[in-house]
Amino acid sequence: MDFSYMGLNEINGSLIVLDHVADAAYDEIVKIETTEGKSLLGKVIAIEDQRAVIQVYEGTKGLSLTNTKTKFTGRPMELALSKEILGRIFDGAGKPIDGLGEIYAEKKVNVNGVPINPVSREYPRNYIQTGFSCIDGMSTLIRGQKLPIFSGSGMKHNQFAAQIAAQAKVTDNSEFAIVFAAMGVKNDVADFFKNSFAQSGALSKVVMFLNLANDPIIERIITPRCALAAAEYLAFDCGMHVLVIMTDITSYCEALRELSSSKGEIPGRKGYPGYLYSDLASMYERAGMIKGKAGSVTQVPILTMPNDDISHPIPDLTGYITEGQIVLDRALDNMGIYPPVSVLPSLSRLMKDGIGEGFTRADHPDLSNQLFSAYSKVQEVRSLAQVIGEDELTPTDKKYLEFGEVFEREFINQGQNENRTMEQTLELGWRILSILPVSELDRLDQALLDQYYVKSNEDGE
Repeated sequence: MDFSYMGLNEINGSLIVLDHVADAAYDEIVKIETTEGKSLLGKVIAIEDQRAVIQVYEGTKGLSLTNTKTKFTGRPMELALSKEILGRIFDGAGKPIDGLGEIYAEKKVNVNGVPINPVSREYPRNYIQTGFSCIDGMSTLIRGQKLPIFSGSGMKHNQFAAQIAAQAKVTDNSEFAIVFAAMGVKNDVADFFKNSFAQSGALSKVVMFLNLANDPIIERIITPRCALAAAEYLAFDCGMHVLVIMTDITSYCEALRELSSSKGEIPGRKGYPGYLYSDLASMYERAGMIKGKAGSVTQVPILTMPNDDISHPIPDLTGYITEGQIVLDRALDNMGIYPPVSVLPSLSRLMKDGIGEGFTRADHPDLSNQLFSAYSKVQEVRSLAQVIGEDELTPTDKKYLEFGEVFEREFINQGQNENRTMEQTLELGWRILSILPVSELDRLDQALLDQYYVKSNEDGE
């Protein structure tokens, strides 16, 4: 049943307060009518006895304490969904902004959703090909996984995100879609994403949610939930494998901190609310696969680490919840390496269960381990060279330096329109490994060396 109230008890920034409200519910959507007849939307964010605190999406300008009419709808925020959402662009609250009209809904769902019940989860298997060797070869993205990208201010994570969205695919005959959510971005960045998807031809398989920097912060908090609601519909109702890319989670957390402060809540670490962990988990845990359902929801949240500090609360808490991370390195970025992925601190904890024979290629796990080991030794040799000079290094150490240079310039680095297959990534890895003497490749058995090393290095050792 709808309830309407005339007048407000308090207006504080973007918040309004009503007393003597009966049966209000947390997250309930509220319709607000100004004295000028303008209609605004709000959401109940706090309830204490019969007092309701409402966050107004469009702000409280023009509201009156005496003549404002507030109507409680008795429903949470819902998103209209059908397969027509593919190729469409929405604002952060799920309203179409591409001029193509409203969505004819097959169903409406509560955007707040629920995390997947652990009992009904299916263990993630198989992989999603991103076209980037540094991910596909070294930290493979598995269907149903949560694999965040840790970036820094000013780095090329927007280009990276757009290229992943354009190139990502599954290698079987399953249906595949991208849900892309941008939070707190400037107009030029939003235009970049739209143009990138249109030019690459990927727009037809992408659902975009764009929250701009000048949009209300409450909309920024809803944006990822709208995106996940759309992804869950495509995955579990339509049987598609869905990759959700969300950027920037830091903007989301800043909005959450601002909202928490406006409510007068006691702050936690660095001013963020004490429930930041559980709030992030409520989003991240909506990724996965469900027993008996054909589709999957895979998440790649992107966040910028303030001051490149990986121990900051946002990357720190994200790392606790997710199954690994891709870390971008400013030193590689300054060298002109794109994408500037730092291989050693990056990992995919579910990678072992979605690669190898039957998924990618039988040699993939051992090749990846050997590349990690060799590149780790490169860092030791570089540190030694800084102390004693490169001329004093042994011939083997000099081979490691050569391997490290080629690995960064050819394996990690690739063009902004270069889309590598898994086969190309693995062959490239073997070719670069063949720079090293076979005696240094202690993570590979003789059968693999006979099959791939000799082919890659005709001269042998």
